[in-house]
Amino acid sequence: MALSDFVNTFGTDLLRRYGERVHKLAIHAGFTCPNRDGSKGIGGCSFCNNQSFSPHARAAPSIAEQIDAGRRVLAKRTGAKRFIAYFQAYTNTYADIARLTDLYQQALAEPDVVGLSIGTRPDCVPTAVLELLASFRAAGYEIWLELGLQSACDATLRRVNRGHTFADYRHTLHAARAHGLLVCTHLIVGLPGENAAAAQASLAQVLALGTDGLKLHPLHVVTQTRLAAQWRAGQYQPWQLADYTAAVAELVARTPAEIVFHRLTGTASRDILLAPDWCAKKWVVLNGIERALRQRGYVQGCLAGEITRVGIHGNNWVNDEA
Repeated sequence: MALSDFVNTFGTDLLRRYGERVHKLAIHAGFTCPNRDGSKGIGGCSFCNNQSFSPHARAAPSIAEQIDAGRRVLAKRTGAKRFIAYFQAYTNTYADIARLTDLYQQALAEPDVVGLSIGTRPDCVPTAVLELLASFRAAGYEIWLELGLQSACDATLRRVNRGHTFADYRHTLHAARAHGLLVCTHLIVGLPGENAAAAQASLAQVLALGTDGLKLHPLHVVTQTRLAAQWRAGQYQPWQLADYTAAVAELVARTPAEIVFHRLTGTASRDILLAPDWCAKKWVVLNGIERALRQRGYVQGCLAGEITRVGIHGNNWVNDEA
């Protein structure tokens, strides 16, 4: 059996809707982040060395050259002939609207690019950006706004120096959906101070507001981050692979079947990864998730509606299982 027998995956969803393989191509457009340049903070999130979330993306002289390089690789590997340009590195709505329009249009000018996926923070999506993306969607393009929430717990967001709140996410989520945009919500599993019950509580809050897609990442420790110093000092202990795959299986089971999972794990290249070592082994993790689902008799949505008991004071959680 394949993972797609248990989970509504993005690749399978695209194949069903387009009748052929459609792949994302990662784009590095030279953005920064308000949590790095001083607008929100300095140094960024405690876990963030952005290369770890896009280990193979390299900034080429132009958007077109990056797309061409990506299509050549994927054409050999999968035979894909159509693509979604994924603006991935850092905060891809953090610029004036003229620059954003130019960058996005450069990608859409490629004849085999059927849409855009825009990765950003919940506090960096003004109305002008939503209107621009909505205009592309109205023109027939596949448009996804990917919001990096990471956790619905404000105490956790402060702990990792995220620089935004769950209220920021709620505001942007409502605004994006009011503009008819598809939203993919990013959650990190294993953040400091959180266990599997906390991850389920984040999911429950996200589902209560409504989302079209989900992307799950394991927290990994990479070089040149505050988390790396905390790990070396024994202040953070990464999750074991079995704990992550079990947690993801529970999250999938609690997610309604119509929501699309864009990703169930994330990797970091070995040259920057410190721990855990399994975060460099994508297929080991995916096979582990499939096995965890099969062993539990789970498919996506089979436990939808079940809520883990986590005490919430404001949006600061007290984990009843801790």
